Amino acid sequence: MSLTKKIDFAVVFKVVNANPNGDPLNGNRPRTIYEGNGEVSDVCIKRKIRNRLMEAGKNIFVQSDDNKKDDHPSLKSRADAVLSGIKGKDEIAKKACEKWLDVRAFGQLFAFKATKGKGKEGEESGDDKGQSIGIRGPVSIQSAFSLSPVSVTSTQITKSVSGEGDGTKRGSDTMGMKHRVDRGIYAFYGSMNPQLSVKTGFNDEDAATIKAVLPRIFENDASSARPEGSMEVLKVVWWEHNCASGQCSSAKVHRSLKVEDTDDLCNIISFDELNGPTPEIIDGV
Repeated sequence: MSLTKKIDFAVVFKVVNANPNGDPLNGNRPRTIYEGNGEVSDVCIKRKIRNRLMEAGKNIFVQSDDNKKDDHPSLKSRADAVLSGIKGKDEIAKKACEKWLDVRAFGQLFAFKATKGKGKEGEESGDDKGQSIGIRGPVSIQSAFSLSPVSVTSTQITKSVSGEGDGTKRGSDTMGMKHRVDRGIYAFYGSMNPQLSVKTGFNDEDAATIKAVLPRIFENDASSARPEGSMEVLKVVWWEHNCASGQCSSAKVHRSLKVEDTDDLCNIISFDELNGPTPEIIDGV
């Protein structure tokens, strides 16, 4: 079983007084591009999708430490529990795709260390090379960008209370900065490729599962940087082509969507005329 039709999609969301994706190389300030528009990385978006899929009861390989559904301390431990003893790259890839939805959707790289022991003639013990198994997933997701430049507000905060002395002095290490985007309308795009789904086994049911979680990717995702209600999915746009090769390119499909940066949540989307799939518009939860 594989995906029978090409699918394109887009998600439009709003950020109010939140840090949607901090940059660790820039003091955890919200990511922005040179022109000042906000950015949310594709890795961050996939993390939220994985979390919602886990809540839906799906097996996920790349689990975050604060949201694990098993006792494995690392990805290696989780992989070894399922893939150890399997010989051959194709068999390992097949088993991984059968087990984990995010692997057959987004792909994954499995790296195995060299096994110790007697090597080939002319090689010393331990020279046996390891192997890397790359799985190319059919679901691709782009980074999200705000429609307009965003205003970033930085506030100095006290990170901790005094733990020593009489409490009258505070060291520089007790102070910190907190950053937020005051307001922004963001959008990201994605596609599902039937040709690539043949190898991983990603099918129509898997596509429907991802479609179901996209309107709620920010639910149960609150933190001090992203308070409850500060990030909201406004619309999900879903284009389902009538064939596996697609009626037109993903670039044309994505470009047909026009989103206005406005507080009117009911009329933010319009479409250019397109000789292609008809868009389905889904409200955020």
